[in-house]
Amino acid sequence: MRETVFGAYGLTKRYRKTVALDCVDMAVKKSDIYGFIGENGAGKTTLIRILSGLAMKTSGEISLNGESAEREVARQRQRVGFIVETPAAYPYMTAAENLEVQRLQRGIPGKSCIERSLKATGLSDVGKKKARDFSLGMKQRLGLAMALLSEPEFLVLDEPVNGLDPTGIVEFREILKKLNKERGVTILISSHLLSELYMLATCFGFIHKGKLLEQISVAELDERCKKHLAIKVDDPGKAVFLLENKLLIKRFEAMPNKTIKVYERLGESALISRELILGGVMVEDMTTKGDDLEAYYMRLIGGNSNA
Repeated sequence: MRETVFGAYGLTKRYRKTVALDCVDMAVKKSDIYGFIGENGAGKTTLIRILSGLAMKTSGEISLNGESAEREVARQRQRVGFIVETPAAYPYMTAAENLEVQRLQRGIPGKSCIERSLKATGLSDVGKKKARDFSLGMKQRLGLAMALLSEPEFLVLDEPVNGLDPTGIVEFREILKKLNKERGVTILISSHLLSELYMLATCFGFIHKGKLLEQISVAELDERCKKHLAIKVDDPGKAVFLLENKLLIKRFEAMPNKTIKVYERLGESALISRELILGGVMVEDMTTKGDDLEAYYMRLIGGNSNA
């Protein structure tokens, strides 16, 4: 069983009469990319601020790497990289100079971490360009480089792709995937861009009005959303034979309108289409159907919201 990197147990936060977090139980497991989903004011940032030490809890408990005593949690935060608010950088300094300031302020020994962080975030070649001249995407990557200086085992990112253009979002996503795959970095990330989060996360936590409604893996999400390939063919009998015997697909359903719903290997539509055609089946249409992440969240909270 994988260890819990971050845990919340009955975590509650009140601001006078407002309950921002209501007895939240939550677990981020080692090597997960945990997508944290909720509308504005749901409690995402409040939880992340408590995790980072920027806010105090009212009651309940949190743990980091199995440690729950406040002094030990504070010590474990040194192994975590945070982007909680817009990363602050000195505008007249280069990326490397900004990282050097951060290194000195945080007491991180040796300068080799600077080049490693620049390389990991694709900023190695920016040279003497000043931070004031960076694009928003470059500024966000600089913030991530700052978070990576201490070579953290856990990254906590609150809306890190807000305002980025599509290219910047893709670049940021690929950096996070690489960190997770190659370094084994566990990631907790909140975002309003649910379609983008679906392409990145391995599991999800849904929070609404301060309550954590559900935690679910991406595989469980796909099952509940009944995502499937809807394949319309001229000869369903022959298509079923090929799916079972050529492609070894077991989870499918033949419908009366000559459409077959395939519930596995959803990312291999081109291969499935090719094998059917080579087997003498005419594929009239093939589309991916089922709820997406946003639709599932809206169904979970039972209404419309700005997720």
